[in-house]
Amino acid sequence: MKPADVCIAFTVAVIWGLAFVASRIALDEFSPELMTTLRFAIAALPCLFLRKPEVSWPLLIAISFTLFLGQFLAQAFAIAHGVPVGLSSVIVQSQALFTIAFAAILFGELPTRMQTIGIGIATAGLLMICGTVGLDFSLGAFAVLMICPVSFAIGNLLLRRAPGVRMFDLFAWLCLAAAVPLSALTLLSNGPRPTWQALSQMSLTGLVCVLCLGGVSTSIAYWLWGRLLRDYPAAQVVPFALLVPFVGSAASSVLFGETFGPLRLAGMIAVVGGIAFMLLSTRSQDSSRQVLPKIA
Repeated sequence: MKPADVCIAFTVAVIWGLAFVASRIALDEFSPELMTTLRFAIAALPCLFLRKPEVSWPLLIAISFTLFLGQFLAQAFAIAHGVPVGLSSVIVQSQALFTIAFAAILFGELPTRMQTIGIGIATAGLLMICGTVGLDFSLGAFAVLMICPVSFAIGNLLLRRAPGVRMFDLFAWLCLAAAVPLSALTLLSNGPRPTWQALSQMSLTGLVCVLCLGGVSTSIAYWLWGRLLRDYPAAQVVPFALLVPFVGSAASSVLFGETFGPLRLAGMIAVVGGIAFMLLSTRSQDSSRQVLPKIA
């Protein structure tokens, strides 16, 4: 990768890691539904100037509801109900496990021996984390959080069915498809008056957080990530995402005083290590075979 693109990949990882912190701060003012609505409403603003990409509405909605709505709404609910930010950032990255598992079940894409070892390490880490559930947050909150990687993985596979489209245009319309039902959900669950009060009494901190979540973390960062995936093999780009949980955990530790017990810390390291093992082994195989997959 070019040095400039390596810097972009690092920057995107840092943005996504800090987005977990921004979500935690924003949830002090907004409900999970309202915060997620604002996030995607802001990110969907480019749709005013962009034509809908050549993707059918059913597919567009399916990708939006999994890759965006399901993942980020579950994440917001989990964080709002006590799941630590650092732990959340690790669990979300476990989507790599579910993506490989679903690809094997649906498409017969069986993992290699090295990937299987990585899956085993990461799964052991998840089990260790499960052993700490109930100490500082509920089992229900953790179950909601586990929707994130599952939804993320399904969205990844659905995204394969939209090749050859411009990433920025696609992501903007995916955000629009998520913002509309989320707006209705917010009004139904929170009520029109509380929703209006939350918006009218928004602090500068809350405004900055949702602008960063919508405009920077969702719109700009996803566009940059898509451009990198278009220009380079996925095996070169995706490993940079492993920086996300480290950034999220470090920022949460500094700002919120988040600490990790020995078992949870070991589990988080095992999850990230297992995913790294999978991705780096895939990178090695792709390099040896000179496979250059690209996503438009």
